[in-house]
Amino acid sequence: MNKEIIISERLKRQKLTEPLNDSRDTEAYKQLFRLLQPVAPIFNSRPGNPPQLVHRTTFDDSLLAENLREKHKLVKGRFQGGRIGYVLEDDLGLYASIFQKPIQKVSPLHEEVLSMIQHSGGMSKDQLKEHLPFKAREITAVLKRMQEAFLVYESQIDTDWNTGWFDFKTEWPGIELHQNTSSSVSEMLIRFLDVFVFATLSQIRNWSQLKLKMIQSALDLLIESGEIIKMEINGLGTGFMRKEDLNLSVGKIRPSIFMLDKSDFLVRANMSELKQIFKGREVLQYLLIDGDFKGAVLGHWRIGPYDIDDVELCLTQKESEERKEEVIAAIRKGYSKDTTAILQFNGEPLS
Repeated sequence: MNKEIIISERLKRQKLTEPLNDSRDTEAYKQLFRLLQPVAPIFNSRPGNPPQLVHRTTFDDSLLAENLREKHKLVKGRFQGGRIGYVLEDDLGLYASIFQKPIQKVSPLHEEVLSMIQHSGGMSKDQLKEHLPFKAREITAVLKRMQEAFLVYESQIDTDWNTGWFDFKTEWPGIELHQNTSSSVSEMLIRFLDVFVFATLSQIRNWSQLKLKMIQSALDLLIESGEIIKMEINGLGTGFMRKEDLNLSVGKIRPSIFMLDKSDFLVRANMSELKQIFKGREVLQYLLIDGDFKGAVLGHWRIGPYDIDDVELCLTQKESEERKEEVIAAIRKGYSKDTTAILQFNGEPLS
């Protein structure tokens, strides 16, 4: 067991090196989605955009995700510290129970908004603003807080900004939310380790945004049951992996470069390290080079067209030059040369 085997298997299981290629195979897509969920829309995209498994399909999966969302097979909520994401309808109860943030003190505003939603059978934010004597920003804040507590459900079936808000219990009567427990977190972490293969405690914390005490309790439960083991891998550190993966013995990393946004599964799991590496820079996207984060696309995001200020690589000068065109090609998959210029490459003007 070594780093190369683990990285190779990770890229394979996440479908980065072997992407899904049949847009009609909904079950295969849902199976991958289940392992990577909660899945967020692309960072800095429209709030109503569907979630996407970027680089993990050879087809535009936004169309498939949009279709599943329209049928309520993908459900919008706030998970992982209150971030917007989508989970499969079948798993909503599990993820809502894990990530719910109960409201400790219910205010009159909370009560009025919830009461109006319950008695009306669902309302848009604009309708709530019309009927309630509160400021728009107060209503928006209360809806967000109640969404985090899974008291209300935002029905996002298309890209419309003015979505409907409904009572969660009424819309999902079969779901019984329970208190966050080690067993439920354990179930989620097994899925995480299935596609991450080997993860440190820091990576699990970064990705889940759960308290360390809860994570450790869930890991202890999995270790006691023999489902995972704790071990050290040279180049990766001390971490955890499923016991059934101990027999992995073959894996060779093929050269690859993927540009990943800040909502991506792999980026989220490595966020604390990435923030440290690129501290003080305005990062637009990160560059996964041969399975490791070794670069970033820098610049200031704008709603309209904007340029890339620099491409910073954590490679030797020789490696940077050798892979320069490959790096630029990976960036151009997300930023068209018609709208976005790359001003510098590793601090040098790009002619």
